[in-house]
Amino acid sequence: MPATLQGQLVVAISSRALFDFEEENRVFEASDDRAYMQLQLQRIEQPARAGVAFSLVNKLLAFNDGRDGQPRVEVVILSRNDPVSGMRVFRSAQHYRLPIQRGVFTRGQPPWRYLRPLAAHLFLSTNEADVRQALAAGVPAARVYPESARASAAHPDEVRIAFDGDAVLFSDEAERVFQAQGLDAFQHHERERAATPLAPGPFKPLLEALHRLQREPAGAMRIRTALVTARSAPAHERAIRTLMDWQIDVDEAMFLGGLPKGSFLREFEPDFFFDDQTGHIENAAAHVPAGHVAAGVSNG
Repeated sequence: MPATLQGQLVVAISSRALFDFEEENRVFEASDDRAYMQLQLQRIEQPARAGVAFSLVNKLLAFNDGRDGQPRVEVVILSRNDPVSGMRVFRSAQHYRLPIQRGVFTRGQPPWRYLRPLAAHLFLSTNEADVRQALAAGVPAARVYPESARASAAHPDEVRIAFDGDAVLFSDEAERVFQAQGLDAFQHHERERAATPLAPGPFKPLLEALHRLQREPAGAMRIRTALVTARSAPAHERAIRTLMDWQIDVDEAMFLGGLPKGSFLREFEPDFFFDDQTGHIENAAAHVPAGHVAAGVSNG
């Protein structure tokens, strides 16, 4: 019977999002890919340090440790690295006992097209062009900020993920009203449409996949999600009712009315935070792992 990833949550991730290859990347930018390849080959026995998305990947893979032995999560390396450098990526994964067995290495070519045969639910990369192409292809994707703070170790048995609302979980319909007409018009628009669900945003498929995983507990691992949005009352109601219409629960919701998100995220301690606005990501990255979702009117 052929191998299949059907029924699993599939995460595709670049090597630089999973591991800290910032020093090696500086060599690449200063010279060429051959110097980079040579450095990676010289360091093949030296495990790379954990990168920004390491905690998220490590915890998600722990869902495969359930008693029934059925795999629930698949993580695939999808990288612009060359195959030689890919050896170090796999060696580093083995060092940390990450059960990652699949990878695609394209030596500088855009790798996003391989997301389709993978049926990926998430793509994490430090390359903005690749992220934008993935989003255009309908795959939830975010550009990882390599300088982000690393995840807290306080919740080893809980995957914690925080999402912005408009243009991430939801469409950018309301954000367009806000940017074109201001806060009062936005509040009026949302109050009048409180009972009308928002259209899905690019990250709804990931939230659905996490919800399915949450309903099928594996061992001690759990998932905790948070909606962290600049919305405030009365615009909160439409967001909540939309999630109810989707029959998806989030564990926490923060309606911050424009307050900086970083300090609130620091208290939630997510393994990753997704937002469509670079200002919010820059504020959050000082406290938690963060990625920019280049979707919606703010990223036109």
